[in-house]
Amino acid sequence: MRLVRWTPDDLLRRLSDVVAVYGEAMGYRADLLEARRGYIATHVRRPGFRAVASLTDEGHLAGFGYGYVGGSGQWWHDQVWRALDPATRQRWLTDCFEVVELHVRPPAQGHGLGAGQLRALLSMAEGATTLLSTPEADEHTSRAWRLYRRFGFVDVLRDFRFPGDERPFGVLGRDLPLPAPGPTPPPVRS
Repeated sequence: MRLVRWTPDDLLRRLSDVVAVYGEAMGYRADLLEARRGYIATHVRRPGFRAVASLTDEGHLAGFGYGYVGGSGQWWHDQVWRALDPATRQRWLTDCFEVVELHVRPPAQGHGLGAGQLRALLSMAEGATTLLSTPEADEHTSRAWRLYRRFGFVDVLRDFRFPGDERPFGVLGRDLPLPAPGPTPPPVRS
């Protein structure tokens, strides 16, 4: 498995694979996936776009993540902006890198791919803060929630419903930049 940085063109070349991984990870119906194809294709041209991919040794897509600098006029940004009070908007949305998608195929989950993708993506991110949304779930059993908490994400908005999706979402945030990874501790000897 290898983690690679993707350009907008790299992502567009693998758009069918990206949509397939997205669908598997999120459990969305096929009609919603076709709509996402168009959204994703426009996202690659947003300011501050960054993307990463986890590829198998054979070149198959096991996971991906991308984001960009959020701003007024962008659907997700505007939905969240309307739901927040002015002080919270100022704190989180003024200079924000939005993690738009971060997914790993279910059979490849639990092996550190999501963590590697998130660390790489946030290490390249522009902005003072970062936000993401994820379906509400039990924080103790959900791999996504446990990952975001390990990375220091805090609650910004909970039980939020985006138009067109019946599930409640949590909007989570953290300050940027990420701290540099610490040294690996020496092995414990008995």
